[in-house]
Amino acid sequence: MSEAQQGTGSIGRRLTLYLAIVAALLSLLSWGMVAGFARQAAEETQDNVLAAAVTAIAETLRSEQGELRLELPYSAFSMLGAISEDRVFYRVTANGALLTGYADLPVATDPNTRAGEVSFATQSYRGEDLRLATLSRRILAGNQPTLVIVTVGQTREGIAAIALDLSRQAGLLSIAFFLVAVLLSFFAARTSLRPLNEIAGAVSRRGPSDLRPLRRPAPDELAPLIAALNRFMDRLGQSIRRSEEFILEAAHRVRTPLATVRVQADLALRNASGEAERNRLRQMIRAIDESSRSAGQLLDHATVAFRADDLLRDHISLKSLAAQTATAMTPTASMKDIDIDLKAEDIIVAGDAVLLDSALRNILDNAIKYSPEDTTISICVETKGGYGYITVRDEGTGLGDDPAEVLTQRFKRGRNTENIVGSGLGLTIAADVLAAHGGRLELSNNKEGKGTCASLVLPLL
Repeated sequence: MSEAQQGTGSIGRRLTLYLAIVAALLSLLSWGMVAGFARQAAEETQDNVLAAAVTAIAETLRSEQGELRLELPYSAFSMLGAISEDRVFYRVTANGALLTGYADLPVATDPNTRAGEVSFATQSYRGEDLRLATLSRRILAGNQPTLVIVTVGQTREGIAAIALDLSRQAGLLSIAFFLVAVLLSFFAARTSLRPLNEIAGAVSRRGPSDLRPLRRPAPDELAPLIAALNRFMDRLGQSIRRSEEFILEAAHRVRTPLATVRVQADLALRNASGEAERNRLRQMIRAIDESSRSAGQLLDHATVAFRADDLLRDHISLKSLAAQTATAMTPTASMKDIDIDLKAEDIIVAGDAVLLDSALRNILDNAIKYSPEDTTISICVETKGGYGYITVRDEGTGLGDDPAEVLTQRFKRGRNTENIVGSGLGLTIAADVLAAHGGRLELSNNKEGKGTCASLVLPLL
């Protein structure tokens, strides 16, 4: 594969990868946000329960006969046990004196908290992080107001476990979201690139000579590509048409003057008096014949090249094809007293009649040209091994020592053809025509005697 044809990777894979990266970032972001919200919600839940607990304890305080009485409500501690299995600590003081609880329990203090509101704090207590809630109230005990401070603390392992569990669930949901997003990204990439693949398929299904503008609906992003492709095909079509016109015109311009010169050379040869002059005229006539033949076969080869790109697939009878071509070549063969013997089966193949006629005509022309006078050329049309064969046998000089593969190359001729006019294109044209039809040209020396055996092999319908 050339450098210009080497791919740089699949657009679909790259688009899927980019979308997957975006999905991964969004999954991580959503996991982080959900995990943060889960921890915040768990902490707020603990704070609300702690606030309810200290409020419930504070509301049970009462004054009897000038003394403060406290009965710890069971509901306050049951609320704390409902959210986790953490340990609970409490402390109640009146004017700084401990009424009940843990004397060394710290107090949550917040200068921004107003009187009667619960303040919160997180502190270390006995080697553990403790969430504290503190409520201050003044209660009349006798004639003196007493400042009562109620503090309730709870460890945070349970809340952390709840937050971790919620974080894991959020992580699983994020992974599921990522997998679904990757799958959707794959389908989205394929769907987005489908118009491009359809355009490529529409172009690849066309024949080499089908240069019509591409007319099909496409996204706005592909409109410049289609417009550029149509402009390229239009320029290519114009170039091909100019090439065809040039070849036809060049062949006509070359062959017409050569024919005129050939006639004048023949007249001059008849009127020439000296042998030296006759030899020069004969050499001139030979050169003219070679030039004329080369021009004609170059035109035939160009025709084969153009038509092979847009090959017709008509049903053709090989028997009729061989008969028509043999009839057309009979006058040329008669000039050397050569008979053409045809034996044919009725075989039908699919192909281009003009190209197949050109291939067989070149093979017959070679057979006539290289055969001696008063000989026979046989044409046999038959089927062998699922293929149709048109086999032409002559009694000429044969292939010589040259390999058959060399003789089908352009302008290559055998070493035993030096004195015979030729261009070296006849076998090339035949081989190219058969290759375009999925067949082949088989060349060998005639096993039944001297001469050449050339078989045009075509696949049957």
